[in-house]
Amino acid sequence: MHARFIHNNRLVNAIDLWASAATLHDADVRAYYDQLRGRGLGHHAALRQIGNRLVGILHGCLKTHTLYNPQTAWSHRATTQAA
Repeated sequence: MHARFIHNNRLVNAIDLWASAATLHDADVRAYYDQLRGRGLGHHAALRQIGNRLVGILHGCLKTHTLYNPQTAWSHRATTQAA
């Protein structure tokens, strides 16, 4: 019987650090973090959500060969907050 491979610890740590830094230095990410915390998520759960979103944004940039644009990446938040 073989042990199941769950995840790459180094990759998880890198994404967690990326999410933490983005929360400190990007107002849009910070607003998303505050929204997640306001919904009752814990700190680490909120960072996981942010990390998942950042990986999705990175994937989109690589897939479409475009540079990161905060207005495009976080535009869904502006329309949600306006409503």
